[in-house]
Amino acid sequence: MKNLLSIESLSATEIRGLIGESAVMKSTRGRHAAHPLRHQCWALVFSKSSTRTRVSFEVGIRELGGDPIFLAAADIQLGRGEPIKDTARVMGRMLHGAVIRTFDQQDVEDFAAFSGIPTINALTDAEHPCQIIADLFTITELRGSLEGLRVAFIGDGDCNVARSWIWAAARCGFELAIASPEKFQPPQGLLDAAGGKVSVTKDSAEAAAGAHVLYTDVWVSMGKEDEAAYRAAQFQGYQINASLLAAAAPSALVMHCLPAYRGKEIDEATFEAHAETIFRQAENR
Repeated sequence: MKNLLSIESLSATEIRGLIGESAVMKSTRGRHAAHPLRHQCWALVFSKSSTRTRVSFEVGIRELGGDPIFLAAADIQLGRGEPIKDTARVMGRMLHGAVIRTFDQQDVEDFAAFSGIPTINALTDAEHPCQIIADLFTITELRGSLEGLRVAFIGDGDCNVARSWIWAAARCGFELAIASPEKFQPPQGLLDAAGGKVSVTKDSAEAAAGAHVLYTDVWVSMGKEDEAAYRAAQFQGYQINASLLAAAAPSALVMHCLPAYRGKEIDEATFEAHAETIFRQAENR
């Protein structure tokens, strides 16, 4: 696997391989037997702000022996309208790899095609593959495996994280239930293309029933700030709290990809009661 562009593009074998490799890398942090990125320079090209993604990639590249170069899109010619394919062809001649965090999935796909260097999707509007790999690794650490897993995603069912969860469920064979207002449910075309055991409902309690994982994300994704008031009104009743947790399986995990807005997609008490799991997710990035 040269590029990591989406969960959609991965096979079940590749996903499970990444989870297994993550366990090895985590257990040997600070004492890696090999440094495969030694003498390599990797670009982090970010059009969107970031905390966990930027820190995790900068630390990871350094720990594997490489040198990260952070490039905000506004600071390079992309910010002045240079086509992504031209930027890619220049960077492909200078760098050894690139991590892209941007809006359009096609930009990441085009960068990989025109640069010829390993390219990682660090978030687009369509998918957030590294987040979901980290989440699956976290679930495996805490639950032992993905076998028989039921995940309930509560909130914006058409956001990038939810879309990646749909593909992960389809590839790995676990059950995913999405609870969203009708206007924020994933398109039927996506569900049909992915297949798998994915269900969609407007009823949060129905989705949470028997779930081993309750998962949520912010109601207002980056780039949607002008919809904040509208979204807050639409998502009333889609909060992870004690009442919803009571519908889930005993000892269910509560997960959040962060940043969290307490009192909106999750309440303060539930967040703090499950903070160890949530910040383990962040650590595993």
